[in-house]
This record gives sequence, structure tokens and C-alpha cells, in this order.
Amino acid sequence: MSALTAIWNKEFKDYFLTPIAYMVIAVFLVVVGWFFFSTFFIKNQANMQEFFQLLPIVFAFVVPALTMRLISEEISLGSYELMGTLPVRPRHIILGKFLACLCLIAAMLLPTLLYPLCIDRVGDLDWGPVLGGYLGALLLGGAYAAIGMLTSSLSRNQIVAFIVGAAVCFALAYLQRMLFFMPEAIQGFVDYLGAGSHFENIAQGVLDIRDVIYFLSIVFLGLYATKLVLESKE
Repeated sequence: MSALTAIWNKEFKDYFLTPIAYMVIAVFLVVVGWFFFSTFFIKNQANMQEFFQLLPIVFAFVVPALTMRLISEEISLGSYELMGTLPVRPRHIILGKFLACLCLIAAMLLPTLLYPLCIDRVGDLDWGPVLGGYLGALLLGGAYAAIGMLTSSLSRNQIVAFIVGAAVCFALAYLQRMLFFMPEAIQGFVDYLGAGSHFENIAQGVLDIRDVIYFLSIVFLGLYATKLVLESKE
């Protein structure tokens, strides 16, 4: 646990020692803020629905940008081989980096809590879907982070890791919108594979254990595959 905590602490601090975290958070807040306030003022809709509908697509680009350097940088600089001489197992490295990224995603979402507070001041806000939406956002961010870490472990180039990670996350987010192109017999299966429908269920305040299991399965598979990739490099 001490090794895991040390890696988590180092990685979380490292985010704020470079412009990456500030740039990603700024872009995220500008994009989601514009959509929220355009809905709030222009369309005169006092709800969080469009904010949460936008998150799977925005996260598909933002989260891989946070994970692209986590492992590929270690490999390209040769520091991963150095870490192998220390009493640190691959699982410590993976979990520490993953938790640091998840904490940054939570920090990125924190300022957006002002949105439901603003709505609650001018109307009667149902906090159930809002709380469900933020829980779903953390589960979605964790799933995307696990995918991003896997793509980061597969390439020494951070840009390649970002592009591949963003493509996979975007495919998961957009899969349910492509169902009309697919045979009816497999539409249910394809819809289950997509992250969008699972996130929407939670964001509507429906906490179905199947949706939670879906996101936790993506996290487990992504991190376990990352572990296998790193062990193959030892």
C-alpha cells in the first residue's frame, strides 16, 4: 500500500507541474460551460440533461489526453526499467497512476457542481438524477482512463496513444447512435457494448447494477490488459 500511495501521490502532483492538467481542465470547463449556459439562458431549460448527454463525447477526448503520457513516457525515457529494480510491482504502478488520473477527473468535475446549484436557485431541481449523473461521470471517466492507460502502454509515442485511446473511447460513446446501421438481431448486444446507454441510465437516476458492472468490467479489463503488456516488457 505504501508503494501504491507513493505512486498515486507523485503522479497526481506531476499533473500540476506541467501545463497539461491546466490546459485540459480549462478546455473541458469552456466546452461544457458553453453548452450548459447556452441551454440555461438561450433555450431556457433549467436542467442538467444536456450537460450529462455531452460528457461521454467530451470525456472521449479529454481523458485520453490525461492518460497518454502515464506509461508511454516511462517507457520512452527508460524510467520504467529503473522502476523494475525497485520493490514496486506492475500492479502498484498501474493502480497508482489510474487512481491519480481518476482523482484529477473528479477535480475537473468539481467546478461544474456550480451548475446544479445555479439551477436550484431559480427552480426546483431533482437532485437524484444529478447525483446519479456525477456518479456515472466518475464511472465513465474510470473506464476511459483504463482504456487510455492500455493504449499508453502499447506505444512509446504519446500522440499515438492519445489518438488510439480517443478513437476507442469515442467508438464506445457513439456506438448506440449507430444501431440503425446494424441488423436488428445484434442491436441489443451492440447497445450493451456501448458506454453511452449505460451512462444515460445512471444519469437519469436509475442505478442499475448491470450498468455499474459494465463500467467496472471495462476498468478491470483495461487495467489487467495493461498489466499483461507491462509484464511482457520485463
